[in-house]
Amino acid sequence: MHNARWIGILCLGITVVGWALNWPAMKVLLREWPPLFSRGVAGVAAAIILATVALCRRETLRVPRDAVPRLLVASFTNVFAWMGFATVAMKWVNVSEGALLVYTMPIWATLLPWPLLGIRPSLKDIAALVLGLLGVGVLLGGQGLNFSSEEILGFVLALAAAISFALGTVLNRVPIPLASTALVTWQVGLGCLAMIPIGWAFEKPDLGALSPAGWAVLVYMTLVPMGLCYLMWFESLRRLPASMASMGTLLVPLIGAISASLTLGEPLGLREGLAIALTLSGVTLALLKAR
Repeated sequence: MHNARWIGILCLGITVVGWALNWPAMKVLLREWPPLFSRGVAGVAAAIILATVALCRRETLRVPRDAVPRLLVASFTNVFAWMGFATVAMKWVNVSEGALLVYTMPIWATLLPWPLLGIRPSLKDIAALVLGLLGVGVLLGGQGLNFSSEEILGFVLALAAAISFALGTVLNRVPIPLASTALVTWQVGLGCLAMIPIGWAFEKPDLGALSPAGWAVLVYMTLVPMGLCYLMWFESLRRLPASMASMGTLLVPLIGAISASLTLGEPLGLREGLAIALTLSGVTLALLKAR
């Protein structure tokens, strides 16, 4: 039991670091390839790898017919909207801004049941929202609210990604009857596959534009955050309480912001630190309620 817990912590650590480093990696890739197309290509490649892993584990990829509508909804909210909107947002916002806005999703997951299911928010839910909004206000207030239209669009897309994922959490309250790896395979595959034709039609990607660094980032995005990290995440959930694993993911925007500051020279000072502390305090309250 003790060894299983430490293995779970190790798997969680790999997941958190892999997901966190993906944020500055995306900024590098976006210099050469457009967001939807690059995320779609990486996701489809990752889905093929995950499908191979699922089959090696003797997990069936067959989806029960009555679960197909729920799988399509989950693929849209949890992958197409979540990953797609967040990646497009990174064209115009810093990693600290984008990651922090996207990781407000647990707050919205505690509030959306009110209009959708008639479940009124508690005082803890309201406190989580207030802390989260204070953090976002501190983060965005450093420019005196003097933003370009593109920056505003980036903020809106990042929040839309968070709310979409939260919406998927609320709507998909009944589990889809598939093993974990098979379920992620379908969601990532379907959600990212839809990005490729949209990206091809509207973003006009230059297939020969990737430098060796760009190819390295694309391979990293495919193998680590969208492949290895998902596998490690489910391994951590097998060995750790879900609440502990969820709390661990709060390190993702923090590590992402620090790594972006070190590698890309993005700002990370007192204002960003206070914003991260306030917002993640609100997210922590929301996760405690969810537990």
